[in-house]
Amino acid sequence: MIAGKRQRRQAARMGILLRVERDLWREGLTRIAGVDEVGVGPLAGPVVAAAVIIPPDLKLRGVDDSKLLTAALREELAMKIHECALGVGIGIVDVADIDRLNIYHAALEAMRRAVEALPVAPEHVVVDARRIPNLTVPQTPLIDGDARCYSVAAASIVAKVARDRLMRELHEIYPQYGFRENMGYGTPRHLAAIDAHGPSPVHRRSFAPVRELRLPGM
Repeated sequence: MIAGKRQRRQAARMGILLRVERDLWREGLTRIAGVDEVGVGPLAGPVVAAAVIIPPDLKLRGVDDSKLLTAALREELAMKIHECALGVGIGIVDVADIDRLNIYHAALEAMRRAVEALPVAPEHVVVDARRIPNLTVPQTPLIDGDARCYSVAAASIVAKVARDRLMRELHEIYPQYGFRENMGYGTPRHLAAIDAHGPSPVHRRSFAPVRELRLPGM
């Protein structure tokens, strides 16, 4: 009975999230890419974006805003999204470009790269809250898109899983900062580690907490 209720909730939620895509599908568009990014707030590591084109007959339940899902469920869903999507693209902007561009423009660039990395060209792009510059394809910016649009939610999951894997890899190189646990966010232990060891090459020098905690000569 509990499983049945959960499945009904997931089906109802999926119907709500697919409203944007269904409106566009009715217009004859079949390749709609949802785009989202993760990693704007952390003090270290890249910003990562994903673009996902879902097929009109998709029946994958459980997809939602990545922030509402457990890490294990995100991993499971990300694998299934890669398997059943018409196309998945990943865009990454590293720390040097974040410091050069500023984080807002770096996030936009990551999303542009994600769209460009799609194996098939989208006919329309739905973006979480913003408009991506330098794209020729029509766009719909949607506030809270990861909570209101299925393909944007799928992109948020794929991007989150991809970035978390990168941060775990960086943890192996710089274990003193605890990237495996904090994913680069400014937790008290992370800030204390920067204070004790200075910033690593993957810390964002343009972010105030890193600048303020830099050791002399760093």
